[in-house]
Amino acid sequence: MATPASHLPVAPKILLRSSPSSALFLSSSRSLLFGDASHLGQRQRRRRAAVLRAGGRGWSSSSAVRAVLDVERQGAALTASQVKQRQSDDRPKVASLNDIISERGACGVGFIANLKNEPSHKIVSDALIALGCMEHRGGCGADNDSGDGAGVMTSVPWELYNNWATKQGLASLDRSRTGVGMIFLPKDETFMKEAKSVITKVFLEEGLEVIGWRPVPVNTSIVGYYAKEAMPNIRQVFVKVIKEENVDDIERELYICRKLIERATKSEEWKDDLYFCSLSNRTVVYKGMLRSEVLGQFYLDLQNELYESSFAIYHRRYSTNTSPRWPLAQPMRLLGHNGEINTIQGNLNWMQSREATLKSPVWRGRENEIRPFGNSRASDSANLDSTAELLLRSGRSPEEALMILVPEAYKNHPTLMIKYPEVADFYDYYKGQMEAWDGPALLLYSDGRTVGACLDRNGLRPARYWRTSDGMVYVASEVGVLPMDESKVIMKGRLGPGMMITVDLQSGEVYENTDVKKRVASAHPYGDWLREKMRNMKPGNFLSSVVMDNETTLRHQQAFGYSSEDVQMVIETMASQGKEPTFCMGDDIPLAVLSRKPHMLYDYFKQRFAQVTNPAIDPLREGLVMSLEVNLGKRRNILEVGPENASQVILSSPVLNEGELDSLMKDPNLKAQVLSTYFDIRKGLDGSLEKTLQKLCEAADEAVRDGCQLLILSDRSEELQPTRPAIPILLAVGAVHQHLIQNGLRMSASIVADTAQCFSTHHFACLIGYGASAICPYLALETCRQWRLSTKAVNLMRTGKMPTVTIEQAQRNYCKAVKSGLLKILSKMGISLLSSYCGAQIFEIYGLGREIVDIAFCGSVSNIGGLTLDELGRETLSFWVKAFSEDTAKRLENYGFIQFRPGGEYHGNNPEMSKLLHKAVRQKSDNAYSIYQQHLANRPVNVLRDLIELKSDRAPIPIGKVEPASSIVQRFCTGGMSLGAISRETHEAIAIAMNRLGGKSNSGEGGEDPIRWDPLTDVEDGYSPTLPHLKGLQNGDTATSAIKQVASGRFGVTPTFLVNADQLEIKIAQGAKPGEGGQLPGKKVSAYIARLRSSKPGVPLISPPPHHDIYSIEDLAQLIYDLHQVNPKAKVSVKLVAEAGIGTVASGVAKGNADIIQISGHDGGTGASPISSIKHAGGPWELGLTETHQTLIRNGLRERVILRVDGGFKSGFDVLMAAAMGADEYGFGSVAMIATGCVMARICHTNNCPVGVASQREELRARFPGVPGDLVNYFLYVAEEVRGVLARLGYEKLDDIIGRTELLKPRHVSLTKTQHLDLNYILSSTGVPKLSSTEIRNQGVHTNGPVLDDVLLSDPEISDAIKHEKVVNKTIEIYNIDRAVCGRIAGVIAKKYGDVGFAGQLNITFTGSAGQSFACFLTPGMNIVLVGEANDYVGKGMAGGELVVTPVEETGFCPEDATIVGNTCLYGATGGQIFVRGKAGERFAVRNSLAEAVVEGTGDHCCEYMTGGCVVVLGKVGRNVAAGMTGGLAYILDEDDTLIPKVNKEIVKIQKVNASAGQMQLKSLIEAHVEKTGSTKGAAILREWEAYLPLFWQLVPPSEEETPEACTEFEKIASKQGVSLQSA
Repeated sequence: MATPASHLPVAPKILLRSSPSSALFLSSSRSLLFGDASHLGQRQRRRRAAVLRAGGRGWSSSSAVRAVLDVERQGAALTASQVKQRQSDDRPKVASLNDIISERGACGVGFIANLKNEPSHKIVSDALIALGCMEHRGGCGADNDSGDGAGVMTSVPWELYNNWATKQGLASLDRSRTGVGMIFLPKDETFMKEAKSVITKVFLEEGLEVIGWRPVPVNTSIVGYYAKEAMPNIRQVFVKVIKEENVDDIERELYICRKLIERATKSEEWKDDLYFCSLSNRTVVYKGMLRSEVLGQFYLDLQNELYESSFAIYHRRYSTNTSPRWPLAQPMRLLGHNGEINTIQGNLNWMQSREATLKSPVWRGRENEIRPFGNSRASDSANLDSTAELLLRSGRSPEEALMILVPEAYKNHPTLMIKYPEVADFYDYYKGQMEAWDGPALLLYSDGRTVGACLDRNGLRPARYWRTSDGMVYVASEVGVLPMDESKVIMKGRLGPGMMITVDLQSGEVYENTDVKKRVASAHPYGDWLREKMRNMKPGNFLSSVVMDNETTLRHQQAFGYSSEDVQMVIETMASQGKEPTFCMGDDIPLAVLSRKPHMLYDYFKQRFAQVTNPAIDPLREGLVMSLEVNLGKRRNILEVGPENASQVILSSPVLNEGELDSLMKDPNLKAQVLSTYFDIRKGLDGSLEKTLQKLCEAADEAVRDGCQLLILSDRSEELQPTRPAIPILLAVGAVHQHLIQNGLRMSASIVADTAQCFSTHHFACLIGYGASAICPYLALETCRQWRLSTKAVNLMRTGKMPTVTIEQAQRNYCKAVKSGLLKILSKMGISLLSSYCGAQIFEIYGLGREIVDIAFCGSVSNIGGLTLDELGRETLSFWVKAFSEDTAKRLENYGFIQFRPGGEYHGNNPEMSKLLHKAVRQKSDNAYSIYQQHLANRPVNVLRDLIELKSDRAPIPIGKVEPASSIVQRFCTGGMSLGAISRETHEAIAIAMNRLGGKSNSGEGGEDPIRWDPLTDVEDGYSPTLPHLKGLQNGDTATSAIKQVASGRFGVTPTFLVNADQLEIKIAQGAKPGEGGQLPGKKVSAYIARLRSSKPGVPLISPPPHHDIYSIEDLAQLIYDLHQVNPKAKVSVKLVAEAGIGTVASGVAKGNADIIQISGHDGGTGASPISSIKHAGGPWELGLTETHQTLIRNGLRERVILRVDGGFKSGFDVLMAAAMGADEYGFGSVAMIATGCVMARICHTNNCPVGVASQREELRARFPGVPGDLVNYFLYVAEEVRGVLARLGYEKLDDIIGRTELLKPRHVSLTKTQHLDLNYILSSTGVPKLSSTEIRNQGVHTNGPVLDDVLLSDPEISDAIKHEKVVNKTIEIYNIDRAVCGRIAGVIAKKYGDVGFAGQLNITFTGSAGQSFACFLTPGMNIVLVGEANDYVGKGMAGGELVVTPVEETGFCPEDATIVGNTCLYGATGGQIFVRGKAGERFAVRNSLAEAVVEGTGDHCCEYMTGGCVVVLGKVGRNVAAGMTGGLAYILDEDDTLIPKVNKEIVKIQKVNASAGQMQLKSLIEAHVEKTGSTKGAAILREWEAYLPLFWQLVPPSEEETPEACTEFEKIASKQGVSLQSA
């Protein structure tokens, strides 16, 4: 529904008010509407900074530049009223993933507090200024004017309200008893009257006196179009609480009133339009769907001098979802939250289960009136807020509430365990009471008495704080948000992972981290209670002999659905190696529901994974924040504190062996009960499964009511019976779990599965995700024992082909592999604790119908429907009968799910298909291509699009009228296959072919050799001396990849690489293994590959799962900004993988200014990956593309981005399907490799590819058969196929069918398993974009708007110095809104001179607070000084030059104790030097590969995944130093002997600096540091060098052990080898 343009405000003249004294008018001719519309907010800020520089005095308190684009708007986003009505029955409802994923947000936040508790108006106006400087941390709607939300929380401004009361003729307000309610009321007048009367009625019934209603004065003229459409009536209500004396009781009474009002309006049609921002005697919240700059102009109160407060919390929201709603702006009633709760679905389910048991005397028996406590329709922040509020109103302090909900990673913490054991006891006590609300989070909170902030256990959000001599404390997401007199600043710091800071307004004290926690933890003797009641389960011994004979084992394996691949490739690998098996290529078999072969129930589930709105965790290098501990037993009332609550059993992991299960069954307190999970089919199959599930649930119910605290669901039996098959254990666990939640019993007992049907990590994850606390995989363990005794294993061990393991070791290895696999699955979603993953349902379902989902997996997304219970029963039975039929072979069947085999499961990429394709492209035979097409047309149903066909409403046209193949092929791209995973020959042949066609090839994440960037001019007879290994070349060919990829490992990402790209792709996730990093086995890292990737030959490379500079949507927007900065001509694409909720994420990406969004299907290929990742994560692109296209259209964002899709494309049919579903461009991965010669041997991960396509071995690469012409032929065939179909349909060009889902109709195919698939999700239509696909593709690159770099580049001296390689000196001011400064200058130099060719010098000094990504991508010759401070990502990707950061001259604080640069500095740096006088944040020098750095202290994870360079730290570091560090050296000063426990000792060795070359290196770096920064700490060290040198430790990875810096024996070794020192 497009809105007529006439309803929109006209674009006004642009007015910029810099400060009240100097109003500046900019004429419309300098209007901001250039480039694209995506970041007006940025232009406004840029103008403001420009005004400041031009001498506008001071900071603007209300700079608002408004520019409205007069374009048609999409009003479709406003259908909030259409959201499903919540059923009115009062039983607990299970949280629905669909509701949850449509609401995601991330933000910028901060607080200001006065320690003397003196209210002033300045605090409020400062909060508004700071909020304006956070504008880039928020998002704007399609109208660029409706912000996603901004707000402030302050103490109640009594003066202001009394002034109003007097004017109304009311008595002045009684401050001690008056509650102030800030309310959003329905827009409609009659509804508003109804709402007011309900509110008044409840207050009166509760015995409160309603003093009056105050319309809140607002200026609606400045509200954006969308926001105005949704704008509520805003009123304040004043009530007097007569019957309570105590302040806490008054707050509690107001809380009860609010809950009663919510209940009373539950059935009204306007229920969603009534919302209390706050109702309190202490605090009030002003917020709205506004940009942060206009919040203060919208609410006139905030400008009123009478509005005084002693503190203010401010918040700017960046929501990724469709229609930001007014109530979702923050702060909430207690918290301001920047982050994302990943476990929200589990948290909501557990909160619901608690409702029955929560009791506290403070409620005086009214607990029932304040339920429910959660609401899946609200955002994660709102739910966290309401849970914290419940704890607060029940008598906890805000600090205690947050320590319970968001605990730090206290296990193995070097300082906590030693110095503050009582804090660890507190966390241990509550671990079994409340599952952590896990995910990245910076939380600010206030109850009016204290104001504070805390950070999540991973420290995944920036938080800086500072304190001044005049008694003010500031906390903010960024520094530089307020002008500061630096001489008054007496403390500067940052919150690290799990840290907390709190300000007690009444006493004026500031408590830092451990002080706060000690006070909370000392309130009760938690340690004594734990020692008295908590029971740690001792590890049980593994069985040392087999339990079943071979035949019984085989029969069990058959009955429970094992295949020979499962046993040989999965279980046996885990038993022998202790890790999951690696495999390659993607998952090209049909989805379980489409397959003709029987599948286990688990195969219908795909793991969800983090992308963009929150990061995955790196389980290899940051595993210290993760834990698999589980508490078993009853969880009692969390509102009461006492020893009884600690009565539980702790398991170190959820994987049990038989002995451990026995000891649980014997535990007298748990009163375990075993429930058997078999169903009876003697009376027929239909209905039997459902009946049995009901009985099982009733039995569980009864057991729990009788005091059982441990339910064991077991499918063990003396003997298998043909008529009593086992219920799939996942179904049984899910059904019992859901049943107990709905009956309020879930808190009283834990569920354990004792099952044969569980052997892979995915199976364990599913069982835990749907409610099991632990699993005993008895058949898998028996399989390990049988394997160890088999003659095959014995022979392999005897001949030394396999390490020798005992029976016990084989089982231990298997369990170890399961545990590390579980950590990896948790980490994909960014979850650290198994206890939070339990019951969190982090899966989506493909192919199960409503009936099954409602019984066992309620709340999970299943968009395409599928099997009924009876159909599932049939599938279960098809395995079961194999155990009893005579003709079953005496060995397990091989279904061919992993490896292709004749007679096995169909694989999309199979030998026949590759032979037919080779024939067609090599002989250039039309006939052969049509046989290939025929092969694809006749294949079994393999993917969802095989169930759909095209129809047309037009008559066919002659093919001559259809757009030519040459224009269709320009929409084609190849997949991101890295050089390293595939050989140089393949990589270059693909690039040359795509460049001939005008399509695009993709570099993948391995960097690129600069020799490939220039066109070839030396070709003779198809050979070129430049690329001598290729054949079939032509003059004019270029081997450059048009799309260059920036992945999390940042391999080969140099400024020159970036400026030589046509497009830059940010790889967030990979189709074959979303949520994990790329993986390159060590034997594929040849010297050439290592050089391109700045790493060490032979050392395996596994990229981190998260980009360390993308922990949130605003971080992604920042990386897009950085890339547009360094290469303003390249479009930036973001690669996502299909999963439910991807539309929401894509909207955020579009708002973040991406030019292209790529959606990959789960079936993409890969060079190497664990099998379970290839098989069980990600969804089909058909669903992902549909959701993305439709969500973007609903939000009016579709015209902003090109949509590209890839995953298993093989023909023109795939292209047409994708086009009709909304894609503009199409990616071909595996098939492009096949066309150049791949024979699908599926051994890429071994480096043994028989045709040299995916090997780095010279002798194999020599066999490479492909020439670029083959691929050119293939793509021309595909384009011709597309033309033929377009002609048949009657359309002249692809543009005419893109997004036209009405051209699709279901094909009538009968599937083996079910006829209940529902494709409406794909076939439904939301309309098409306003622009044609070609117009969208031809738009210019989105810009960053005017940036500081442009000001510098337009300076004639600087441009002259770059042009003629001269020296120039400059000084300029910088503000936090100046982001990625120096990036564009570096790009200009790199484009002209490459990474090392510039001989001039740009000496530029900046003064002030630098925005994010300061000095990114520096090149040699750039010497940058910053006097002031900087935010996150300093020196990101720097390749050379020098960077110095020092504080201003006169400071009130000690520079070496202050945090002066933010998190993740030097990420992916490939050269240069950096000197920082002060401390850095978390992850300093992560993935640094050549830069040298000196810094005076760092946070956690310093030098993580470093592959080269040198880091010197002259101060304290956090924990987990040098995790994954495979190259480079680190020198760390350890003055108080605390370093050793903080180092991750997996790879590096720790030694004193004994080698003289090492001492010289260290000393010369410190000397340079002192000279450049004037460091007092450095000077002191040099003065007493002899005393300090022994206090340094040197961290040395294996690859550096023989270098002169690290090896004292170096000279002896060198002389022995007859090498002169110089040459080394």
